[in-house]
Amino acid sequence: MTDSLKDRTIVMSGGSRGIGLAILVAAAKEGANAVLLAKTDQPDPRLPGTVHTAVAEIEEAGGRAVAVVGDVREEADCARAVATAVETFGGIDIVVNNASALNLTGTLDLAPKRYDLMQQINSKGTWQLTRAALPHLFASDDAQVVTLSPPVNLAPHWLGRFPAYALSKMGMTILTLGFAAEFAEKGVRANCLWPQTTIATAAVVNLLGGAEAASRSRTPEIMGDAAVALFTDPQRPTGQILLDVEVLARAGTTDLSAYGGTDDPELDFFVDSL
Repeated sequence: MTDSLKDRTIVMSGGSRGIGLAILVAAAKEGANAVLLAKTDQPDPRLPGTVHTAVAEIEEAGGRAVAVVGDVREEADCARAVATAVETFGGIDIVVNNASALNLTGTLDLAPKRYDLMQQINSKGTWQLTRAALPHLFASDDAQVVTLSPPVNLAPHWLGRFPAYALSKMGMTILTLGFAAEFAEKGVRANCLWPQTTIATAAVVNLLGGAEAASRSRTPEIMGDAAVALFTDPQRPTGQILLDVEVLARAGTTDLSAYGGTDDPELDFFVDSL
């Protein structure tokens, strides 16, 4: 086991922008390799970046990266991402389940196809990519699965707000806790990482309140730094649901002013207090 990310290989779903990219850039600064499985082959006028611009940014930060254009919902694409990591970098040390669909529509207004999309990307995608990587994780001396999913908060004010989305995100959490228990004897650690506050991503700007919401959000770099702290945590946690601020505090970082969010940041979904 090692506290360094140098030459460790991360396979991530998504990662073209936002939190996923921030994690890979932070890991690249520590010498990590990355394979990104994402659909963004061509620019989208509504969203910044593609999987190819992400690779360039990761490499500029000091890492090595490969783009795999594909869909985490497709078994063959997950297998191709895993094979690319093994062929290019010799193995897999960390799987990050980052890709996620967001739809905050209530039950009566949510179309069944939108329900299916969230379950397939969020819960099934987490299960499918992890499953494809497991044989290679077993060969790593410090195998990890990190899923960007929330606390299992069953408070009615969360469950009643958007049940389908809550199911898909908490499904990611339950799967990850299950991986931790199921594969503990194989040496695979699995944890969930979630931001305490909203993060200033395109999703926040486009879906959750625009510039005002972004001004009360922390920058994606807080999740990047928290992920690196979790990857290299000498305590080797597993089976935990962790907020970014908890991981950073354990690593000795308590001054969060560099990440913005003002003095009154907006709490993220499923988080009830600072």
